[in-house]
Amino acid sequence: MKERQKRVAAIHDVSGFGKCALTVALPVISAAGIETAVIPTAVLSTHTGGFTGYTCLDLTDEMKKISAHWKSLGLEFDAIYSGYLASKEQVDIVADFIDSFRGEGTFAVVDPAMADNGKMYALLDLGFAKEMKRLCEKADIMVPNITEACLLLGEEYHSGPYTEEYIGRLVRKLAMLNGGKVVLTGVHFDENSIGAACFDYNSGAVYYYLRDRVDGMFHGTGDVFASALTAALMRGKDLTDATRIAVDFTVDSIQRTSFSGDDHRYGVDFENGLGEFIGMLEE
Repeated sequence: MKERQKRVAAIHDVSGFGKCALTVALPVISAAGIETAVIPTAVLSTHTGGFTGYTCLDLTDEMKKISAHWKSLGLEFDAIYSGYLASKEQVDIVADFIDSFRGEGTFAVVDPAMADNGKMYALLDLGFAKEMKRLCEKADIMVPNITEACLLLGEEYHSGPYTEEYIGRLVRKLAMLNGGKVVLTGVHFDENSIGAACFDYNSGAVYYYLRDRVDGMFHGTGDVFASALTAALMRGKDLTDATRIAVDFTVDSIQRTSFSGDDHRYGVDFENGLGEFIGMLEE
C-alpha cells in the first residue's frame, strides 16, 4: 500500500495583511510537499506589530468545534504545530488537541509566540507566560526566542550579545521542561551575526548556526523560521540540519526584503525563496 502524504495540523491566527502565522505556515509547509490542515485561532485585518486600528475576530469556540469534528473523522497527524495563542482557554484547547491527536510517531512543535525584545506582545500579560510554559512542557520541540526563553524560565532578560556559556545554559534548562528538543532563535555573540542554537535533551549536544545580521526590525520572521523548521523535520532532516535550513531560509528572506526597500511591517519576502528552500530539503 502506498504511504499516505505526511500531514501537519497548524494552529495559528490569520492576519489578512502582513505575512505571519498561517499566511506563512501554510505556503511554506505545503511547498515542502506536506499536507497542511489548519485551525485558525483568530482572524485579524493585520498583525499587531506596528499597525493600529486592526480588527480581530476571536475563534476560540470554533477551535473546539474543529477539533471535535476532526476527531469524529478519525484524522491522524504526523506533526502538530502551534504558534500565537491569545488566551489561557486557547492554550487549554491546544494542550487537549495534542493529547487527543498525538499518535505513535506524531511530534508536537510549540512556538511560544508571546514576546520579543524584552516585551510581551500586545494583548498578552506576564501571567500568560505561565500558561505557555505548561504547553511547552507537552512539546517535543519548542522554538522560543530569547525573550520567550527567559519568560518561560522566570529569568531576567538582557539584550546581548551573549556567550556560548549563557546560551548553552538556557537551552539545557529549557530542555528540562519537555525532556525533548529546543531550538532557540535570536542567538548572537556579536553585533555582526545572528542565528539559532539547538539542543537535544537525549544527546546533550548544543549546535550553533549563525549568518550575517541584516539591520532592521522585520515582522513575521519567527513564523518563517518555525514553519521552515517544522517542514524540514517532517521531511526527515535531523535537528541540526533542520535548524541550518530554517536559519538560511529566514535570513535569505530578510535580505530580499531589505534590498527591496519594502515596508518591514508587511513581512518578509519568503515567497521568492521557496524554490531554494525545496532544494535545501532535497539535498
